[in-house]
Amino acid sequence: MMKRLSVYERINMLLDKDSFKEIDSLVKSRLMPNIIDKPNGDGVITGYGCIDGRLVFVYCQDFNIYGGSLGEMHGIKIAKLMDMAIDNKAPIIGLIDSGGARIQEGVLALDRYGVIFRKNANYSGIVPQISVILGACAGGAVYSSALTDFVFMVKQQSQMFITGPKVLEVMTGERKSRELLGGTIVHAHISGVCHYVGESEQEVLQAVCRLLRYLPQNYLEKPPIQQQFKLRHLEQIDKYANFEKLQNISCLPIDATKSYDMRDIILGIADDKSFMEMHEHFAKNVIIGFATIGGIAVGIVANQPKVLAGALDVDASDKIARFVRFNDCFNIPIITLVDVPGFMPGAQQEGAGIIRHGAKILYAYAEATVLKISVLIRKAFGGAYVALNSKGLGADIVYAWPMAEIAVMGNQGKAAVNKLFADSYEANCENIYTAASYGMIDEIIEPKQTRVKIYEDLTKLSNKQQQQRYKKHGNIPL
Repeated sequence: MMKRLSVYERINMLLDKDSFKEIDSLVKSRLMPNIIDKPNGDGVITGYGCIDGRLVFVYCQDFNIYGGSLGEMHGIKIAKLMDMAIDNKAPIIGLIDSGGARIQEGVLALDRYGVIFRKNANYSGIVPQISVILGACAGGAVYSSALTDFVFMVKQQSQMFITGPKVLEVMTGERKSRELLGGTIVHAHISGVCHYVGESEQEVLQAVCRLLRYLPQNYLEKPPIQQQFKLRHLEQIDKYANFEKLQNISCLPIDATKSYDMRDIILGIADDKSFMEMHEHFAKNVIIGFATIGGIAVGIVANQPKVLAGALDVDASDKIARFVRFNDCFNIPIITLVDVPGFMPGAQQEGAGIIRHGAKILYAYAEATVLKISVLIRKAFGGAYVALNSKGLGADIVYAWPMAEIAVMGNQGKAAVNKLFADSYEANCENIYTAASYGMIDEIIEPKQTRVKIYEDLTKLSNKQQQQRYKKHGNIPL
């Protein structure tokens, strides 16, 4: 395990040099015994500073003060900081190292958590909220983090659990280490709570800084242009590409049953070294992440044929839907790369709720008003084709590669119907040109044209605005 940093070391590593301004540093608990003479901020440092010259609001819990536990004044400080962030329309970053509610302060601590949860929810979609787990965190500390947009963890150092190992053993007799109960293996690979895992605190804090470069300050702004990739004219489109990946972008198996790594296509479309994958270890049958194309930030959703043939299951559905909704909140165009055999069939998935979870993707794409571009790579079968930003669901632009297929079902499904029906089915539904003639595809393009076509759309359709009908809110199938 790497050396744990102090609270100020963490803040200074995250922010631009000498940019941090602390607030409420003299606050102390009104209820705790006076065991610490000097001001301690009640176990949390709050303030604001800059990352790459852009304003952010930060709070950092200090495990050395009351175990980082949240009491009345501790909670008041965090809530005040969140209000300031909203007033200034700037992101909120929480560096979390807390055992949860402070038992000695009883219901006052629980009430303060309730206030923070309400602000997490009410401020969602107004400014980005990011949580960085830097120790063993329990109870309210993890619920607040789960309400934020992204959760970062440090390998072998960060844990998240509702109830810690010692209490768990007393209550249920179950013995689990902190790592097995709530470490990165659990939350990055299985539960999906964690979006990014780093080997050290330094790596994780650098990753937070990198993430913010793709994001606007708030919902009223667009993401910043990455100047190092900005193009002066279209002829420069290949200047900042990964030339090797771009040249080999079409070298994939035509046989729909053969696998390949979708990351190669993503890297061929995006600016060189700009792709930042999120949720890398969770639901590996789909890929999500941020990149730039000609310096313009985009969110990328893609099937991964190397895992489960890229089929959509319960976890993949949740992974995609939440990412789509985040991008829509903050005006980040969504690029969807489709190579999908369908939703995952079987009793296990039906019992796990694939209908309800799959409907989340439908809802997320249908609700999104941001610019939405799809590229049909190879196969697009059944309801999964519809769900992944089809024209009928509201895609602005749909491209298809020449080898792409659209069909109600794949070969195995066709084998279940009689021969006469199958012949007609194949002739009328799998021909990509037939689908284009029905207006389901805007253009059939060569693979090497993909990057330039998407860049042209990003520049020419950048002012898209779509007004939603007024309502209190929709009822997504959670």
